[in-house]
Amino acid sequence: MFWLKFIFIVIMVLALISIVKFNLRKMFKIEKVKKEFFSYHHINELHRKVDRWVRHSSAIILFVFVWILLFYYEDFTYLFTYGIIFFAVLDYGVKAFFEYTYSEVPKQAILTLAEMCLVLIAIVAVVQLGLLGSYY
Repeated sequence: MFWLKFIFIVIMVLALISIVKFNLRKMFKIEKVKKEFFSYHHINELHRKVDRWVRHSSAIILFVFVWILLFYYEDFTYLFTYGIIFFAVLDYGVKAFFEYTYSEVPKQAILTLAEMCLVLIAIVAVVQLGLLGSYY
């Protein structure tokens, strides 16, 4: 039942993101940028390096953080959610900064920030409402 709920939530969030992006594109007249499916779409070489550093460091920090929490401080496992939220904001923030600063279409940053907000709202809603079961 967990996976069925998870897949349903993911589909709903992806549909909501698509609808919001479509409406924002129409409202702000943002042209669509062609991207490959499952690509990182780096703006330039500096963006690739910074993005790689952010992703690798966040993965290592979250892995160590989870390991410490699970073995030593079980009462503070909710802090893992804060870590996920922090690194999601950092990742989307880096992407939005480089899109706004170095891209040929700086309005793409609006779409990235809107996507970040929707993903964060979805994470908080799922955790707070316990949609996938008990978190603690």
